[in-house]
Amino acid sequence: MTSVLVAFAGLPGVGKSTLAARLGAALSAPVLPVDPVERALARHGLLGDAAGMAAYGAVAALAEVQLGLGLPVVVDAVNPVASARGLWHDVAERAGVALRLIEVHCGDEAEHRRRVEARLAAEPGPPAPTWEQTLVRRAEYQPIIGPRLVVDTAVDADPLPGILAYVR
Repeated sequence: MTSVLVAFAGLPGVGKSTLAARLGAALSAPVLPVDPVERALARHGLLGDAAGMAAYGAVAALAEVQLGLGLPVVVDAVNPVASARGLWHDVAERAGVALRLIEVHCGDEAEHRRRVEARLAAEPGPPAPTWEQTLVRRAEYQPIIGPRLVVDTAVDADPLPGILAYVR
């Protein structure tokens, strides 16, 4: 497969990490999640917006290295604002590869809440966002303009075949 940069976007708890892991396995591609980088930075005292920006920057640098080796790369991140998503456009352009943006959402609010609350109880380290924090993020989430695949994990029981077709 030709090298490609796949960037997931969507609120916490919609299923991005699950889909990113499955796609990475199907493509034999490294999956680069932003959340563990943010948690590592928090353990060293870097919190808030600075930690988020640093985490995105670190993952972007790692993505460029992997793309430079000719590997496809899957980025797992909320990508809530245009500037975050623009970072992946820049990385893909510098690496000379295609960018495939996949926006994931969960159209069933009760199911989305259940997932967020289950993840909050299960994740180690600094806590994952609460449902209330997720609602704040939803209000701040900037619409994505431009080419992308939109996946609703409340409707599509197995979106991987469609994702693979879009990426390839």
